[in-house]
This record gives sequence, C-alpha cells and structure tokens, in this order.
Amino acid sequence: MARALRLARRGLCTTDPNPRVGCVLVRDGEIVGEGWHERAGGPHAEVHALVQAGERARGATAYVTLEPCCHHGRTPPCADALVAAGVARVVAAMVDPNPKVGGEGLARLVAAGIAVESGVMQAEAEALNPGFIMRMRHGRPFVRCKLAMSLDGRTAMANGESKWITSEAARHDVHHLRARSSAIMTGVGTVLADDPALTVRLDDERIRQPLRVVLDTHLRTPPQARLLDAPGRTLIVTASRNQVLHDALARDNVTVVTLSEYDDSIDLPAVMRYLAAQQINEVLLEAGATLNGAILRAGLIDELIIYMAPHLMGDAARGLFHLPELVSMDQRIELEILDIRAVGKDWRITAKVAGSS
Repeated sequence: MARALRLARRGLCTTDPNPRVGCVLVRDGEIVGEGWHERAGGPHAEVHALVQAGERARGATAYVTLEPCCHHGRTPPCADALVAAGVARVVAAMVDPNPKVGGEGLARLVAAGIAVESGVMQAEAEALNPGFIMRMRHGRPFVRCKLAMSLDGRTAMANGESKWITSEAARHDVHHLRARSSAIMTGVGTVLADDPALTVRLDDERIRQPLRVVLDTHLRTPPQARLLDAPGRTLIVTASRNQVLHDALARDNVTVVTLSEYDDSIDLPAVMRYLAAQQINEVLLEAGATLNGAILRAGLIDELIIYMAPHLMGDAARGLFHLPELVSMDQRIELEILDIRAVGKDWRITAKVAGSS
C-alpha cells in the first residue's frame, strides 16, 4: 500500500478534479503490475496495473489507495475490470467518499467472490486527497492559505512594499503549491496593489494552469489586469449587477459570476459552494490581510502554509490577518503545527486550523 501511495502522488498535479489514486498488483509475493491515475479522462490506476500484469493478474491481490469505482463516468467501472481480470483479493486504503460509490464498489467485488479489506494506511490515503474528500463530504473545497512573513510576523511594509520577503527558493516552492491546486484565489485589493498573474511557472508541460478566482464585491478589477489575459481561465466573483462593468471584463477565458452579498461583502460560504459545484477540490488562497481574515473568521481555512524569512520588519509593517481585537487568551485561534522544514534560507510552516473539517 505504501508503494501504491507513492505511485498516486505522481498524479498530484494532473488528475484534477479526480482523486489521486495508485494501484499495485501482487501475486505470489511479487509485484506483477502497478499504475496510477495519470490525468482526468484517462484510464484509472487499476486499469494501468491490470494492463501491465496481463494474465498474471488472475489470482493476484490488488492494493489500491481508494475504493475501486462502480459507476460509468468518462471511463468504465474499475470494480468490473478487477472482476473480469480474475483478481482474488482487493485491499483498499479507504472507502470512496463519493456518494456515487460509497462502498458499492467493494460490495460489487464481494458479490463476485473477491476477498475485500479496507482501512489499510487510511490516514495517509486521506492526506493525499484532502480537497476531493472535503468536496464530497462537506460540499466545499479544501482551502490552503499561503503566507509569506518576516520573523516578526509582517507581510509588507506600511506603504505596501512586499517584494521580496522570502527567498527565490521559497517562491519556487509556492509554484508547486499552485500546481497541485484546482484554483488560486485572491481579492481585488491584491489585484489593484500587485497586478499578479497567478500562474504556475514550472518547466513541466503536463501541468495545467489552475483556475484563477478573484473576489471582487463591487467589480473594481481593471480590464487591463494581467490575470485576465494570462494562460488558463479566470473567474471573477462579485455582488455587483452593473452590466457595464461586467461587459468591460468580457473575455473568452473570463467568467464573471454574481453571488449574494452579505454584510457589504460577498457571501463566502456561497463562494465555496459555487466552487465545489464547479468540481474545485483544492483552493490556494493568496491574498491580503483583509480577505485572509474574513475567510479565517468564516471558518473556511483548513491549512496554513507560512514561509518565514529570517529578518525583522518592525511594528508599522502589515500583519497576516485583519481580525477583530481579541481581548482575552481564550479567544485565540488555535493552530496545530503539522510540519516545519527549511526551504532555502527560509522556513516553511504547515499548520492546521484547530476545529476545521
């Protein structure tokens, strides 16, 4: 199963909106076939492994990181393929959270006389697909907030200057975060201040550009903004119904969607529900303190990726989140540190927001 999980990671940036899945076929103590889901619309991991194994799949054990599917999508059901190949046993890391499957794939295998086991290395399998699981179980994407700060917790000077807080190595690492994401989200304030492209700049032709999402309550995005003409697609979410402003942003690769307004801002849970309906699994939030604080207060940030640079920027510099004053210690927002490691001369801290789904 550990081998199957390593194989699944090879699809980290290419399977969206499908989950990352790996499969290993073992017969008489020998690996006879293996594969992973390489891209959406292509063969699933089990099919790749079965093709590699050929006749040696008969009587083998299949180790797969996610329950084999039992429904027709863009490809036939993997459960049927395993039955047809004569596999004797299937070990799944986890049951598929997709309600179209949800145990039915394993049940189909049992009905065909195949021995079934599940729950092997389940935690590791779930960690591989946090967005797919979040979307299936909770109807919203997994939100990962990327932040760059000085040692004293500052993200920009008082005048807004922020290039560059972190090293080139850390900035390169961010492109890997972008590449695995379904969407990169920012606010119109960041668009106006920095005019970012929000693209993946890695030398890998397999990687597609994530959807760029701009939250823009009053539709202030300039028609000449770089992200509107960058490779890939851009979604602007607004509460404005001003058709003139909508028309000014019209592009073949740009969609403007009007959602409900809440407290003079866009309804953030509605944004997440809309993104889930568009099959967005993982959102990388790259925004300023105002939007970061609003999404954190809404309970919609699941993970923080903080790049901490070894320098000090002083009291007047800007902070990570704009939050209401916390007047007592019991109002603190608790974090669980999952990982700390060096990236170039900086440190990358991965933290879970306590109480998140």
